[in-house]
Amino acid sequence: MKHILLTCLLAILAVFGIMASQQTSAATDNSLQRIKDKGTIIMGTSPDYAPYEFLVNVAGKNRVEGMDVEVGKQIAKDLGVKLVIKQMDFDQLLVALETNKVDMVLSGMSPTNERAKSVDFSHVYYKGGQDILVNKADAKLYTKGHVALQNKNVGAQTGSLQYQLAKKQIKNVHVKGLSKVTDLILALKSHKVDAVNVEKPVAEAYAANDNQLVAINGKYDLGSDMQGTAIGFHKGSKTLVTAVNKTVDKINAEDKTKDYLHTAGKYMAGNTANTSMIHYWKYFALGVGYTLLITAISVVIGIVLGTLFALMRLGHNKLLHSIAVAYIEFIRGTPLMVQIMFVYFGIGMIVQIPALVSGIIAVGINSSAYVAEIIRGGIDSIPTGQTEAARSLGLSANQTMRNVVLPQAVKNIWPALGNEFISLIKESSIVSIIGVTDLIYQLKVVQTATYRGIAPIAVAMVLYFVMTFSLSKVLSFYEGKMKHEG
Repeated sequence: MKHILLTCLLAILAVFGIMASQQTSAATDNSLQRIKDKGTIIMGTSPDYAPYEFLVNVAGKNRVEGMDVEVGKQIAKDLGVKLVIKQMDFDQLLVALETNKVDMVLSGMSPTNERAKSVDFSHVYYKGGQDILVNKADAKLYTKGHVALQNKNVGAQTGSLQYQLAKKQIKNVHVKGLSKVTDLILALKSHKVDAVNVEKPVAEAYAANDNQLVAINGKYDLGSDMQGTAIGFHKGSKTLVTAVNKTVDKINAEDKTKDYLHTAGKYMAGNTANTSMIHYWKYFALGVGYTLLITAISVVIGIVLGTLFALMRLGHNKLLHSIAVAYIEFIRGTPLMVQIMFVYFGIGMIVQIPALVSGIIAVGINSSAYVAEIIRGGIDSIPTGQTEAARSLGLSANQTMRNVVLPQAVKNIWPALGNEFISLIKESSIVSIIGVTDLIYQLKVVQTATYRGIAPIAVAMVLYFVMTFSLSKVLSFYEGKMKHEG
């Protein structure tokens, strides 16, 4: 057993070694030529930050719009390539850049000195300033800006400049970091936090569309590296950065960001023209579709792998037994979120895997470890006397397992398997962190588009209940049928 675990550990270290060697080998800068050769430039963004980037529904299809998208389009046009947009949480963007999932990050990001240690930045293309959002009833308490937030609870996006500003410049503050601005606004309106740190255009957009909120100048002491937003690139992409800087300089010289913000404002007005949940039913329908797809395929992967590893663990081959034990314990001992990130970003450094496929693989593998133990428990519950009786009648070991043990075991494990499948519907929601458009992701999209916090959550809750209750009824039907036949 110890040898097997040691072998697994060495294999994992070997994978990381290969990844490290790949990074080291990228010493030669062909970043610009690589973009031109493939004909696309992939922009990573977190579309919950209007007017920088947000989602709109045009002709029944979701797409990202905003000032950053306009900047990205201009860059792609000048480079003579096609712009491709990948959506993910803000705190995953630099990881995606490091693992070459995206070619550039355009997401209202400030080129701080800390980030510049691992990321190359373009010239600054927009200077907005830093504001705080507060509830209108509390506005008079915070007119002095961030100094009035001492001993208060302040929300900020995880991994953002605003998070660091609150930590460093507000005395005795408790900073609550969340990945989505929509969640921060919800926390503010429910008084979980007293204020939210965001960039000035974002604060003004929320204040303009929500009469319960007010934007106030944060009056933070901003260093020279915190004065605006820039585009992030993989470290060492000098040729690509130089080419993009020409576009940024042109945007600044012609003051094009004003036009970009004007265009973004039109889309934002369209989003808020009708904020009823019925108007956004296609968003939820798409989310339900992806949730069911991910769950269905993951169930198949879980059953196939789970059955295989259960039989390996129950077998008499010590090597296969040890491999099965190591697999089950390792998968059950690591969080699903980490597994998803490893499959998408880690393995993705060697083989490019789409976000949806990565999510399905990770959820399926995670489920297989639990299914393996459920199946093993079901097989163990069959009295050994039945196996001995079947073998004495001349059945082989395989025939005994297939015709005597498994049919009875299935009846025993069916309720536990049902619980696992129902849990899978809910647990699959975590794939939204890598930009898979499941129901939770679509819920965030609707929150961002409508500036409404609770209503989309209520709709998603009802939809999850309908899915799990329906599955529960189907499983109960077959459970009753098996009992009747038994």
